[in-house]
Amino acid sequence: MGPRGGADPKRHYVFGLHAVAAVLERAPERVLELWCAQPRDDQRMRALRAQAEGLGLRVQAVAAEACTKLVGDVVHQGAVAAVRPLAPWSEAELFAGLESLPGTPLLLVLDGVTDPHNLGACLRTADAAGAHALVIPRDRSASVDAVARKVAAGAAEFVPVASVTNLARTLDGLKERHIWVAGTAGDAAESLYAADLNRPLALVLGAEGEGMRRLTRERCDFLVHIPMAGRVPSLNVSVAAGVCLFEARRQRSG
Repeated sequence: MGPRGGADPKRHYVFGLHAVAAVLERAPERVLELWCAQPRDDQRMRALRAQAEGLGLRVQAVAAEACTKLVGDVVHQGAVAAVRPLAPWSEAELFAGLESLPGTPLLLVLDGVTDPHNLGACLRTADAAGAHALVIPRDRSASVDAVARKVAAGAAEFVPVASVTNLARTLDGLKERHIWVAGTAGDAAESLYAADLNRPLALVLGAEGEGMRRLTRERCDFLVHIPMAGRVPSLNVSVAAGVCLFEARRQRSG
């Protein structure tokens, strides 16, 4: 029997050899079904099947067209997994989650990013940089929909996303819990590379063009700018998120 299509809130689909292998390694208990397309049988596909079978998961062999029908016209590389999705966090769950985070908290906050492609790219970057959670406002923001999940390439299954009603209030709550709030702004006096990011930190980025909203900016403990060498005045928000998060990671690594 081939994979069934259609939207299902109880399952999400992860595709691509790397993304599926990551789910098998980091969250095998959430994998519901796994399909591998025939006739692909190279070393990477054999390794993926062995990984799944070693976990006691049955691998279903299907035609490549069946995978395409399930996830659309994307580069799925012949590997698709149905996984039990992470439930979005509320503000209360975000604050509770902070109590058990490993290491120094590092959060990414997006204020007004409405493009799901950008949201997905930020999720992928947040996972790669080791961010503990992504915080977005419930209104005036893209949601973690199918488009964002595809761009995230599996990262949406690992990075908790807190969708909050009042972002300014949430930032106040983070500050009460001794987390510094750093905003990014082109007119900030301090360079990102001169700032101390080796502390409990929430990095805030605004929408392209508009930047952070006034109330969000007012909640920031300090503002930083990314030094730009060219004539383009700003970066795509997912690129800016990557620059900021990996600078924080670099400082934490010593």
